Amino acid sequence: MSRQNHGPARAIGTVLAAAVTVGLLSAPAGAGEERGSGVQGVIEAEVRAGIPGVIASVEDGRGRVWRGDAGVADLRTGEPRRAYDRFRIGSITKSLVAVVVLQLEGEGRLDLDDTVEKWLPGAVRGHGHDGAKITVRQLLNHTSGIRDYASDQEFFDRYIGRDFLRNRFHRHTPESLVARAMRGAPEFAPGKGWNYSNTEYILAGMIIEKVTGRSYEREVERRLLGPLEMRGTSLPRRSTALPGPSGRHYTKVPWGDPAGTVHDATELNASSGWAAGDMISTMGDLHRFARALMAGRLLRPAQQAELTTTVPSSESGARYGLGIARQKLSCGVAVWGHAGGIHGSRSGMYIAERSGRSLVLNANGEWAGGFRAAVEAAFCPGDGSETRPEARPGA
Repeated sequence: MSRQNHGPARAIGTVLAAAVTVGLLSAPAGAGEERGSGVQGVIEAEVRAGIPGVIASVEDGRGRVWRGDAGVADLRTGEPRRAYDRFRIGSITKSLVAVVVLQLEGEGRLDLDDTVEKWLPGAVRGHGHDGAKITVRQLLNHTSGIRDYASDQEFFDRYIGRDFLRNRFHRHTPESLVARAMRGAPEFAPGKGWNYSNTEYILAGMIIEKVTGRSYEREVERRLLGPLEMRGTSLPRRSTALPGPSGRHYTKVPWGDPAGTVHDATELNASSGWAAGDMISTMGDLHRFARALMAGRLLRPAQQAELTTTVPSSESGARYGLGIARQKLSCGVAVWGHAGGIHGSRSGMYIAERSGRSLVLNANGEWAGGFRAAVEAAFCPGDGSETRPEARPGA
């Protein structure tokens, strides 16, 4: 459930973000009938297709866990990937940011129908953009029409595409990213369409800071990471390092070229994603967050209803709520989730609407073909017998 690459103007959807579907990968015929075995077959296929390494885990909500891995964490040493490693989660960050905004609404500190102009005067203006006509809700469900800053060709070339290695440590400010988006016209009038735009979540992070008087990072930490004991999750701020334990992250340059040269992209400045996609986490932490979110433990009932009120997206029948998307699978099972990509990493977090079964996976190469086959293997069909106690260290 990650956005396909539609050329430079859309590539940030793969770099930092996720829409919700991709072309189906085929698991090997001998992958086995159990859902865990099916996921294993899919991640092995990814490695055969050229991804250095993939990790995945399925939890059934009753304490039973399946974990699998394929390939390597380090191309130089051949070190295997580990289930408890940390990795960059890209646009899964958006799910946590949306929850913080909804918590603030539940506390009466903002309203989803507030305009962007109310909280960020003058920030959304120029070339047809008008923050006075755009609501906070429209930021969170991608219906504002605000242009994605990565659709700017100069930005793409310099920070994502051909010149990424030269500029990988450049520090962006949220204001500079929004200003970049204002250089071009909106995609459509507010509320009149759907378009995945990272700019919307940069603005959401800025609104969090304006409402609370604290940094977006601090609000995520105090509201989510601390209470949920997500000890392996962090926000990089100015750090360019990937905290351990972790493997290496690999990217292809130029971006989107199947024949591109593979480079180590483990160290980078993630400020190009900020509240749209800069966080670092683990499989265990993402399972914990997904279960708490869909069980209604993070939001009041009214805000939980807002979270799961969806609009049609442009991605193969998927519907987007507030920072999380819903997709019905081939077997009729509905799953909620988000995917995320950033240079060197592609991640997915999914949870079944009814059963609470969850899947988290990560590839240490952002050119991974996609996760739809793994999602189908994890949730369709089976009786749950594939999950088993796992003795390896947890995240």
